[in-house]
Amino acid sequence: MADLHIDFAGIKAPNPFWLASAPPTDKAYNVERAFKAGWGGVVWKTLGEDPPVVNVSSRYGAIGYNGQRLMGMNNIELITDRPLHLNLDEIRTVKRNWPDRAVVVSLMVPCEEESWKRILPLVEATGADGIELNFGCPHGMSERGMGAAVGQVPDYVEMVTRWCKQYSRMPVIVKLTPNITDILKPAEAARRGGADAVSLINTITSITGVDLDNMVPEPAVDGLGTHGGYCGPAVKPIALRMVGEIARSLKGLPISGIGGISSWRDAAEFLALGAGSVQVCTAAMHYGFRIVEDMISGLSNWMDEKGYACIEDVTGRAVKNFVHWNDLNLAWKTIASIDPTACIGCGLCHIACEDTAHQAIKLQETGEKRIYEVIDDECVGCNLCSHVCPVSGCITMVPQATATHLTWKQHPNNPMRVAEPAQ
Repeated sequence: MADLHIDFAGIKAPNPFWLASAPPTDKAYNVERAFKAGWGGVVWKTLGEDPPVVNVSSRYGAIGYNGQRLMGMNNIELITDRPLHLNLDEIRTVKRNWPDRAVVVSLMVPCEEESWKRILPLVEATGADGIELNFGCPHGMSERGMGAAVGQVPDYVEMVTRWCKQYSRMPVIVKLTPNITDILKPAEAARRGGADAVSLINTITSITGVDLDNMVPEPAVDGLGTHGGYCGPAVKPIALRMVGEIARSLKGLPISGIGGISSWRDAAEFLALGAGSVQVCTAAMHYGFRIVEDMISGLSNWMDEKGYACIEDVTGRAVKNFVHWNDLNLAWKTIASIDPTACIGCGLCHIACEDTAHQAIKLQETGEKRIYEVIDDECVGCNLCSHVCPVSGCITMVPQATATHLTWKQHPNNPMRVAEPAQ
């Protein structure tokens, strides 16, 4: 069987599935339950200086879609509201009881050298395996000059990372905010500061909805609302892009992938785009800790089928195929093909193509049966019809034979084109 053990930036774990810093890792009780269920590691909910923060009620907003609950979730919760000494004592006990599991401690204190210098030895004394610097929280703490307020300024990211490497022997993981134009800037700063790894994405600034009866953004707190952090399956595409961009540009920098991971397949996609471990939150809050059992067995079975012996065989395997738009082959063409035996005659493909695309699907009515056919000369291979079709495999995109390879860099319409090399 595939070996799921990992050594992530010097932090060992029996599998790559970690719980992210969040409510599920707020106390020893939760973490013990998680480890019993099979999670390979946890990132303890973010610790700060005493006195602890004060949280509000309520704290969560949510988006459902097509009958599925929690497609996206918004939270306005802050870092731990439990005393620092209590968290430290519990971290020490959990690590002693579970020496084979990864216990990483998330930290957020004021952007002052003395604050970091004070807290780091306290965390190190627990025996924790590493620290994660929370430079991503987009609400509450950012207004106090922490969280995303640090993560959005590369100079601050580099400075605090350097302090942590100076005052601690633990591996340092820098958690990056997605609320920034260019994710590479803070990632590069983290590397310059000596970071052992980065993790991403943290939550996205958001409002999930508005109560139209009371005219209050949700979730509401005594008649008022605020922006919060967005997570869950809906953010996965954003997270994948950012993980892949760092893996492509900053080779050798370990990445812990976060963002909407709900299944082994999600995890495998993050691994393929460069992650060496993955962190889960919303899915665990939705379904409970035992979802990791399916994640472990699913990933292991898939790796066996593909012949991957270990996680390192998967990590980054798709990065070479993640390119800039200008590197895509403009001569490549696919044409939609509709399987008449699978078609249920709903007409969604025709409506979508006729109204919003290229009028490449024609309708023929023969008695009571409606038949849809692709007009090959009009089809541009946009894939819209295959995405709206409710029958899996009914519409496929068929590659057309071509001996030409032409990128925008060589295209005659490009005034900055680069000549193709001589054959």
